[in-house]
Amino acid sequence: MEIHFYVVIFIIFLLIIINEGNDDQQISAFLNGDFIIGALLPIHHQPSLINKISGHIIKCGSIRENYGIQRVETAFQTIDKINSDPNLLPNITLGIEIRDECWYAPVALQQSIELIRDAVKPHPGTSTNVCYINQTEMKSKFTEQRGPLIGVIGPGSSSVALQVQNLLQLFHIPQVGYSATSKDLSDKSRFNYFLRVVPSDFYQAQVILDIVRNYGWTYVSAVNTNENYGQSGIQAFRELAEQTEVCIAREFSVLSNDKEEIFEKAIKTLDQDKQAVVVVCFCEGFTVRGLLEATKRLNMTNRFLFIGSDGWADRSDVTEGNEEIAWGSISIRIHSPIVKDFKNYYLKLNPHKNLRNPWFKEMWEDFFHCSLNKQIGNDKLKEKCTGKERFPKNHRQDAKLSFVVKAIYSLAHGLHNMQKDLCQGALGVCPKLQSFNGSLFKSYLMNVSFEYENDTVQFDENGDPPGKYVILNYQRKMNDTYDYVEIGNWHNGTLMWHKEIQFGNRTEVSSVCSMPCKVGHYKNVQQSGKEKKCCWACSRCGNDEVVHPYDNTRCEKCLNGSAPNTNQTDCIKLPIVYTKWSDAEAIIAMTFSIIGLITTISSFVVFLKHNDTPVVKSSTRELSYIILIGMGLAYASVYSILAKPSMISCALERTLPGLSFAMIYAALLTKTNRIARILAGSKKKFPSSRKRMFMSTTSQVVITCILIGIEIVVSTWMLFYELPDSQFSYEKTKTVLECNTSPKGVLVPLIYDFLLIFFCTLYALKTRNVPENFNEAKFIGFAMYTTCVIWVAFVPIYFGSNSKVITFSMCVTLSAMVTWAFLFVPKLYIIILRPERNNRSFFTTSKTIRCHIGSRVASALSEKSSISNSWRDEHSTTTFKENSNDEGPDKRTLSCQTEVELLQVLLNPKMLLESYGNRTQRLTPRITERNCCQTENCELKNITITLPDQAL
Repeated sequence: MEIHFYVVIFIIFLLIIINEGNDDQQISAFLNGDFIIGALLPIHHQPSLINKISGHIIKCGSIRENYGIQRVETAFQTIDKINSDPNLLPNITLGIEIRDECWYAPVALQQSIELIRDAVKPHPGTSTNVCYINQTEMKSKFTEQRGPLIGVIGPGSSSVALQVQNLLQLFHIPQVGYSATSKDLSDKSRFNYFLRVVPSDFYQAQVILDIVRNYGWTYVSAVNTNENYGQSGIQAFRELAEQTEVCIAREFSVLSNDKEEIFEKAIKTLDQDKQAVVVVCFCEGFTVRGLLEATKRLNMTNRFLFIGSDGWADRSDVTEGNEEIAWGSISIRIHSPIVKDFKNYYLKLNPHKNLRNPWFKEMWEDFFHCSLNKQIGNDKLKEKCTGKERFPKNHRQDAKLSFVVKAIYSLAHGLHNMQKDLCQGALGVCPKLQSFNGSLFKSYLMNVSFEYENDTVQFDENGDPPGKYVILNYQRKMNDTYDYVEIGNWHNGTLMWHKEIQFGNRTEVSSVCSMPCKVGHYKNVQQSGKEKKCCWACSRCGNDEVVHPYDNTRCEKCLNGSAPNTNQTDCIKLPIVYTKWSDAEAIIAMTFSIIGLITTISSFVVFLKHNDTPVVKSSTRELSYIILIGMGLAYASVYSILAKPSMISCALERTLPGLSFAMIYAALLTKTNRIARILAGSKKKFPSSRKRMFMSTTSQVVITCILIGIEIVVSTWMLFYELPDSQFSYEKTKTVLECNTSPKGVLVPLIYDFLLIFFCTLYALKTRNVPENFNEAKFIGFAMYTTCVIWVAFVPIYFGSNSKVITFSMCVTLSAMVTWAFLFVPKLYIIILRPERNNRSFFTTSKTIRCHIGSRVASALSEKSSISNSWRDEHSTTTFKENSNDEGPDKRTLSCQTEVELLQVLLNPKMLLESYGNRTQRLTPRITERNCCQTENCELKNITITLPDQAL
């Protein structure tokens, strides 16, 4: 409302000026009718200088034939067609009043006020400078009533149309633009009474952007005419470019009538960025001409490639004299069909007969360089016009003529529809139509739809038609002439090419800030500001990264289980790897396992077959069977370790090895503990003859089962604490399928086995000096020493290498094999290869058994002996006489089978004397004692027991 207030004040001011200089008003062309259409057309060029002459009237430039007179004649021709059409506005005559707006806002506003003044207060003979067809019609028109003004077409410039619309909408007069393309005019909140038959500049900006992107020009400069048309157009292009990968390097605004220095400054500014070759120009025609001339003066031919909007289109006056500079340039023109019958109509016009166009004679004189009146001014220097001069056959038709036709027909169709509704079938002007309502008429205009030359004319909610453009290329032809060539078109977002494009002397044009990066490189943006997305340095992505598929300014890491391809453009899935049965390592492990199973099963069978032989019985056969079962289970666990990881295989991998070791080492611990307890009891000062507890075979088996049960409890608890399953372990080149066993899951079940191994080793050390016939304890010691070495090496190798499966398998296998080698191979050797030694006689001790016993123990032993002669002397010898009884001797062999009894006899001589007291004296064991040191109070004694040569 505030803007409207200032506009009204401005109008009042202009009206005062006009009233003061009423006698010097500019002329206009007028055809009266029942309803009048106003037309503001650029018949003359805009003023080069703002001068006031003849009072307050501004003097315009020279006459315009192509964009001025042709449009005037098209308007007259269109009005004639409408009035002669019986189907359109029957019994209604349409009139027109044409005024010259000179492509200049002050002049256009002045002429608009003239139109409004006549429309607001119509009366006969209002304007003294209105041109009529002839004097007779002029006299009759003075007495006729002037029709109401129903709408205005024009002006041509967007900036001028904006100001005129601010004026017209105050009086509810619709305005139809035929050339104004500014997107601001689509804003109905500001310009409610404006419609147009040309598409908005928004579509032009989209067309230019599509052309730029089609050729890969991502770094361009921009120039615009410094008024609304250029400003709104370049703003639309800027907004669209920001949504894409197109950047604007340099920008400059200039007026069409600026000085040459300003145009040269614009070209120098554009030249500062050498990478930006393409220049987008939202300019009026003479702005483009100024840029071309400045480029020529600065000797920058082929430096730039201009892309112009429809302000340039195919105008020959823009490129005249600058053809080589413009060669290769691209311009767009709004799709406008040729007005087919205009050429014949226009070429037949004669300056002596065409009286309704007051500017036609001026145009004729200017175009043909002659004078229709030799006596006026300087025309004496020109030839006299005959009126028979003719336009050339290839005379160019103004590209905007069809839009002038569409604008007039739009008003006519809107009035036709309004008359049908208000007059309800009555022809002509009915009473309801006489009091013309501009607001109601505007609503009918918005709903107009008709066909013209295969084009549908209609308006959207913003008063705009759909976008359709022709793409032109300024080319050099075979005869070294230049002309615009249609190379493509754009319709509702679709860009299509028809012909080859020329880029001047260049074969191709590159307008980019930075060259595209090689594959596997990302754009490392180094600039800031609007051009940051177009200027970059190329950097290679990391070894485990690829260029982001939607943002090539950064890299992204490949997901777990994938790795970059060779070009680092995509992540490829890594192969899933796990130990297969066919792997060399697995074959080796299974080979050892099979060998172990064969040896274990064979040993088990041999022991069963020789179950009652001295060798088997002497090794505590029940515990030996438990050890063999544990060894077989250890070998079988290798297959669960090598199997493809799953919930079941992972559970077996965590339980079977620990359980097998528990069976082996629990039995060995029971054995070594039993021997150690016997030795510990014998070292007492007063050994008891009472039978020790838990020495029976049943007790030993129960103790072993209890120890194994502890391992079962621990392993089962760990399965619930850490549920077994498979998981993926990701490496650079592969994805490993493995069990989700944590270090805790591996070590906790084995820690108990390590404790068993530790105590077995400890007892093996304590029993290392037993008599020679008790050599099983020594073999147990050797097995434990070797096992400790294996498992000490296992921990760092397992947790420090990637071959955990094979490491674990071989450790389990070797542990079982070592146990078998030291404990069972010697026995199997006797059973299989030396069966003659598998009897009790071969398990007696040697005739001389050497035991190192302290003096106190020896004294106690001597005191308990009932032998009459003392053997405490250093060299005394005790001889057991044979009993004179004739009965055969009771044969007793001190063998490994009865190692407990043997130790008791050796450590308690009384038992030996009692055993042999009632026997024949043929067998005489002798016991001798001597000191082991030279000191007087030597407590270390060497006792030698010599058994008889003949077996008992």
